[in-house]
This record gives sequence, C-alpha cells and structure tokens, in this order.
Amino acid sequence: MSSFDKYQNIEVADKADILELEDRIQKFKTGEEDEERFKLYRLTRGVYGQRQLGVQMFRIKIPYGKISPKQFEVIADVSDKYASSNLHLTTRQDIQLHYVKLENSPEVWKELTDNGLTGREACGNTVRNITASPTAGIDPDEPFDITPYAHAAAYYFLRNPICQEMGRKIKPSFSSSEKDTAFSFFHDFGFIPKLKDGVRGFKVLVGGGLGAVAITAPTAFEFLEADKIIPFMEASLRVFDRHGERSKRQKARMKFLVKSLGIDGFLELVNEEWKSLQNQTHPIDPEEFQQAEAVTFFEPQIKKATNQDKFDIWKKTNTFEQKQKGFYGVYVKILLGDISADTARAFAPIAKKYVADDIRITVNQGLLLRFVHEDHLAELFEALETIGFANPGFDSIADVTACPGTDTCNLGVTNSTGMAKVIEDMIEDEYPELLEEEHIKIKISGCMNACGQHMAANIGFHGSSIKKNELVVPAMQVVLGGGIDPNGKGWIADKIIKLPTKKILDCIRDLINDYNANATEGEYYNNYYVRQGKKYFYTLLKPLADITQLTGTDLFDWGQDHEYKQEIGVGECAGVILDVVGTIIKDASERLDSAEADFKNGHLAEAAYYSYSSYVIGAKALLLADDIKCNTQVGILDDFQETLVESGRFPFTGNFKETVLELKNNQPTSEFVKNFMLDAKNFLKQVIAFRESALADGQKDKKVIESYYKA
Repeated sequence: MSSFDKYQNIEVADKADILELEDRIQKFKTGEEDEERFKLYRLTRGVYGQRQLGVQMFRIKIPYGKISPKQFEVIADVSDKYASSNLHLTTRQDIQLHYVKLENSPEVWKELTDNGLTGREACGNTVRNITASPTAGIDPDEPFDITPYAHAAAYYFLRNPICQEMGRKIKPSFSSSEKDTAFSFFHDFGFIPKLKDGVRGFKVLVGGGLGAVAITAPTAFEFLEADKIIPFMEASLRVFDRHGERSKRQKARMKFLVKSLGIDGFLELVNEEWKSLQNQTHPIDPEEFQQAEAVTFFEPQIKKATNQDKFDIWKKTNTFEQKQKGFYGVYVKILLGDISADTARAFAPIAKKYVADDIRITVNQGLLLRFVHEDHLAELFEALETIGFANPGFDSIADVTACPGTDTCNLGVTNSTGMAKVIEDMIEDEYPELLEEEHIKIKISGCMNACGQHMAANIGFHGSSIKKNELVVPAMQVVLGGGIDPNGKGWIADKIIKLPTKKILDCIRDLINDYNANATEGEYYNNYYVRQGKKYFYTLLKPLADITQLTGTDLFDWGQDHEYKQEIGVGECAGVILDVVGTIIKDASERLDSAEADFKNGHLAEAAYYSYSSYVIGAKALLLADDIKCNTQVGILDDFQETLVESGRFPFTGNFKETVLELKNNQPTSEFVKNFMLDAKNFLKQVIAFRESALADGQKDKKVIESYYKA
C-alpha cells in the first residue's frame, strides 16, 4: 500500500503534512538533510527529541484542552502501539506521548488525525496551543463563554504563514473571568472577557512570560471589541516576526520585544501593520459554536457513597455547581498528569455514561468533567474510585504541578516528578486538613525554563545543583510569592535560596508551620510573604542549605538509586544550525512556490506573506555569504540596502526596504498581491544570478554556522 493510499480518508492539509514528514524523515535518514535543519522542521510537527537517544516525544495539540472520551481511547491505543502506554497531560492542556520512534511518528499522526487531533505546531517557533480556563462555558463568574473565541484563534493561526518560522514560540491564553484562571498575565497574549454596554470584548495583555526571566504582561487594552482580537494578534505577530530578536535565543521572546519598545511603542507598530490586514475585523458568532450537551438523565443505582467521608471532602474540593443549575463540574486530580493507557480506556466509558462529550484538560495537569447531573455525583464518584480518579484535593497545596524533568527532558537538571510525588504523600499524611487549602500552590520545574510554572507558584522549585569541592548535590532553587491571587492579580515569585533536593520536604514543612503560626486570619500567602520579606524566608530556610553533613541517599536525587550525576543536554528549540547559502536560497524559492499555490486558491493574505518571506530569506542568503549576521528581519532589510544596494554591488532599483515593506502599506488585494509576488520572484532571480556569478568567480557555497542563520 502506498503512503497516499494509507491517508485517503484524512483531511487534505493533514495528509500533506504527514506525507511531507515521511519524506523528510527518509531524507534525514539517508543523509540528504542535515540533522539540525530537520530538527527545526519536525518540531513544528509535534516531534520533539527526548533525553533518551533514538526516541521522540510526540506532543498532541489540543486547543483549550477540549477532548472527548472517544479521543482518550484513541490516544490510549496509539500510546500502546507506538509509545510507552502513558498519556502525559501538560500545563498547556496538551497530551504528550513518550518513547516514540521517529519513523513511527507519521503513523501516530495519521491515527490521531483520523479522530480530529493533530501534532501540527504543538512544538517549535510557532503559535503554540491556545490555553483557556477549563470552566469556560460553565463558569458562574464568566460574563460570557470564551470558548468560541479561543477556538477561532486556534484555527485561524494553524498553518498560517505569519507564524511558521518565528524567532521563538508564542503562547496565548483566554481566561473565563477576571479571576484569571488561565494565567493571562504570564502569556505572550492574554485575554480576559468583559462586557461594555452589552458589547462583548476583552481586556488584552501582551508580552508576559515565565522562564528564566519572568515578566507579567502589561495591558494593551482595557477593552477591545471581540471582533478585533484576532486582527490584533495577527498584526502583533507580524511585528514580532519582523522586529523580534533571533540570534540571542534567551532574548527572543515577545516579552523582551515589548519591554524594549515599551507598550506604547509596540502598539504603534501594531497599528501600522493592522492597516494592511485583509481582515480589519474578524467577527466570531458564538451561536455557531455548539456546546456539548449533558447525557440523558437516568435514575442512579447508587445514591450514597460507600466511603461517605471521602465523598464529602471530594465533593467539597473537586466539584462545583455550574452556572447551569442542577449540573456540576467535576475535577479529576491526576498525579503528575500521567494516565496509563489502560486507565484511559477504563475512564472513557465512565465519562460517556455520566458527563458531556467535552472533557477539558486543566492547566494544572488534571481533568474537568462537565454537565454532571447532581443526582449522579455519588455514582460517578464510585465509578472514578475504581480507577483511582476520585482523590480529593484538586488544585490544592497537595495537588503539585510538575514537568517531566530528568525523566525525559534534555534540559532537566533534577527529577521533578519524583519530588512531586513525595511532597503530595507528605502533605496528605502530615497535613490532611490542607486538602482544602486552594490558595497555596506548589509547582516544580526540572530546570529554570518554567514548564512546571514554578515562577507562578506561591511555593515553587526549579532544578539546580550545589557544588562544594568535588561534591555535586542535586538541588532545587526555592521561589516564593508567585501566582494569581483570588482577585486575579498576577505575582512573579522571588528566588530565595538553593537547597538540596532531599531537604525540600523539610523546607515545605518549615514554610507551612511558619505560615500557620504567624499569618493573620485569612491572610493570603503572598501577602504574608511580602509582609515578612525575602530576608525573613532566607533566614528561615538557611539551615537546610548545609551540604557538609549529607551522606548516603541524601546525595541521590529523588527516584534515583545512585549518586547524582548532572547531565544537561541542549534544548530542542536551540542548537547549532549548519547550512549552506545555496540551501537558504532554495528556502526562498519554496516560499514563492507556497505563495503561488495560495494565490491560485484565493488565499491572498497568505500569498503576500510568503512573498515577503521570500524577499527576506533571499536577502539573508547574500548577507550571510558576506559574513554579515542576521538577527532580525528588519535588520536584514536595512543591511541589504546599505551593503549590497547602495554599494552598487546588487542591481536593485529603488529602496529595498521600502519595496519589501509595501506589504504593510497595502491590503492584500488581488492586484497588489499579484504584483508583489511577481516582484519577489524577479528579486529571487537576481539573487540566484548574483550567487552563481560569485561561485563562478571561485567562491565556494559556504557554510553558515549557529546564530547567523536564524533570522
């Protein structure tokens, strides 16, 4: 059976993606494609190298975390067939499969696509999964359901040429109310719904982020009409694509561009771009978005739980009454976000029986079941109990968020998952009353990059190490005072002290005991932290930092049976790029091919942007041949005009930068795009001729290394 025959029944775009992935894998395996170049490609297809050689992590992109019981079954089967028989829920409401062989990734994608799922742009320098409050649509506090708007944004930017090869990733979120349960303040784009004179709109935040340098997003608009949020995002992405840093990876996020320009300067550039957009507004009709309905009511056989005490606390901590009276949302606490394939298959029929066909993955690696009839709660509890899904304390201090850490991640420094489990066990054993404490969160990242959102935690940790002479001990950097408070205010945590990992349980005990002893009645933890001050907590925890008395298993990381050995790889979003100028020129030609295809199909805005990209890449190729660094697109346009046009070396009529930036001065009419695309094509012909002449004069098709390539 041919590859084409295998994929007859799936969507055209996904089929093309899968066939291309198969082809690129084959070229990589035969040496026709460089490893680093292939890496940049496969990341945008959800295929991410993990710590163990020869296997990949496959990330499934699940917009706003919406998934059906049937899709759970499918993913479970795929994980059994191609991965490790585990489904890992992420803090971006995705699902990850681990230990996937590279050559099997197209088959994984095919089976997922057959069931409405995709890996496209789940990784890489793209618009990542759009996250949202899992309660959207059923939240008693929401002014309106933000789900249709998150859905529209997710699919508007999927495969959009504007955001396929940006300098870094973009992470948007939609919260259902001003309580900001989707962490809008910590995202590149954050949207919080508002009503103004009966009109739907959003408070818009832009330029936030966690990571090594955490920044809360400034407010771009206190109120922006709902039909303008997608054009705002599109114009902002154009600004980021053109002006964003690329060669210095640690400075390449949107937050640094907004900070350097200032919010007013950034918005000025956005408004310039907005004028040229094909869609000046993008109306979204919420009535077109069909919300899943509750299952038909049936008389429950179980009306009282076997373990009534556990049921009572579970109902108190894991359920809430929806804005739809008589129905409940039910949270499922998932340890480490890991669900075995067998458990997922056992869960699916329970969900089909009791809940709407719309389950939401939560940002703290759990699940939200929706539209549960109140009379079904006890029977649902009993059913969930049989598969280990009825543990109380959802989103409490005993519900620890943790990234995979050294289990699978190249960047992991310490084992965040092993530590998270012992923390949960300790709190449940020693502080059972805290299962109801919902205003203190513990989050752990295996490194400083904040996949576990540690800087958004009241009590957070990120992987590190402590060295004394020849002794290297696994450690955690303790951070305090982060998160979203009950009023929706975003807080960035402060770094306090670095402690050995085996002292973290004592650290948490000291912090809990201190808070219980000294906080005033009802005092929010972050307010208590600010009142006492950073020095107070440093002094409190300092005795735990001494490593001179550590012996035996104290020198081991959690989950390890040997002395700690630090092994840090290179993150998949970074790495050295090795390419030749001729290949870069080929990239420019491929953009023009895409432009022509989109033009023929009537996709004028896409054709215009691909033509623009061809201009930039073609100019970049010749600059790189002259050893001129290319770290921003606007810098390429300036440097090409000065170095090659004004010097008379390159035969270009007019101002190169002004010609290329006609993109932002014109809306993509058929006439403009046709001429713009033709001019780009003629420019590329000149580039090819210029390069061929240089090669004929004895130049070699030189290699370009590291940061030179990335713009």
